[in-house]
Amino acid sequence: MQNYKIVISYDGTDYHGWQRQPAKKTIQGIIEETLTKISSKKIPVIGSGRTDTGVHALGQVAHFKANLNLKEKDLFRAMNAILPCDINIISLEKTSQTFHARKSAKSKIYQYRILNSSRISPFLVRYVLQWTSPLNIERMKDASSVFIREDDFTSFSSNRLLSPLRKVFRSELTNKEDEIVYTIEANGFLRYMVRTIVGALLEVGKGKMSPEDLKKKFRSKRRSPAIATAPARGLCLLKVKY
Repeated sequence: MQNYKIVISYDGTDYHGWQRQPAKKTIQGIIEETLTKISSKKIPVIGSGRTDTGVHALGQVAHFKANLNLKEKDLFRAMNAILPCDINIISLEKTSQTFHARKSAKSKIYQYRILNSSRISPFLVRYVLQWTSPLNIERMKDASSVFIREDDFTSFSSNRLLSPLRKVFRSELTNKEDEIVYTIEANGFLRYMVRTIVGALLEVGKGKMSPEDLKKKFRSKRRSPAIATAPARGLCLLKVKY
């Protein structure tokens, strides 16, 4: 069977995340249903990783193996013709048999957007977290560098099952006018890890925590109830690197 690699963008607002679930609308489930309509066969689609309910993607990557009597360009067109408007295949190509969307990935880049304003455009509400109280953005920028490390990220996740060791290559916060953008790249992420890190940075911005406090959280290796998990709508999977 031919191995296909696809890059997908989606608005995750109306979906129960990436992973296929019984009786629930998911990104993986919809893409598999689309391939069934095209091929009249059940074709499993393997993603680079899960995104949670409400999380978006600009560059999710997946692969599937199938015997199809279609050229790549025709399969690409057929999939996008059937998929709903909030899921789009950006690219589709045949790839090597050894390519695996999850196991072959070297790192992933996520971005979280915050609008620090009392007013928000209706065209942004699905994609950013609106924060109406003042934030000390410079302190948040300083604190973001604390997360560039290879360490146990138990204190900044809801992980219970996986090894908590992760390596973060990039962690930076920028701002332009009222919009704050947090970008993080790592070799892998634990459940709610990015959203919990954003929650911690917001605590720093409010003046409730300092960069030193975050370092102490790492040493505790225990999830702190003082750090809220930021809402899903501000989070987007930007890119998967191979």
